[in-house]
Amino acid sequence: MTVYIAGPMSDLPDSNYPAFNAVAKKLRAQGIDVRNPAENDAGSTGGTWEHYMRLGLRQLLECDEIMLLPGWRNSRGARIEHHIACELRMTVTEWSA
Repeated sequence: MTVYIAGPMSDLPDSNYPAFNAVAKKLRAQGIDVRNPAENDAGSTGGTWEHYMRLGLRQLLECDEIMLLPGWRNSRGARIEHHIACELRMTVTEWSA
């Protein structure tokens, strides 16, 4: 099973990377293969929203499940990712700590 993590990033402190990375760590500890968009171009600040969405969508298409972080409904990108996951009949799960 491969899981894609989706959630809000734009305009949040540290782009919400700590939340993404914490969930990725917990899932990987369970032996789950994870696609974490917070790891895309780590340390780079030069990409546009569209650039990062394209990277994330490519990752999403490799997955069986999408894991939605708190606040995902307030994120345009996460809503797009959720829509695609639903249309592709992926398992959709909301993270609860």
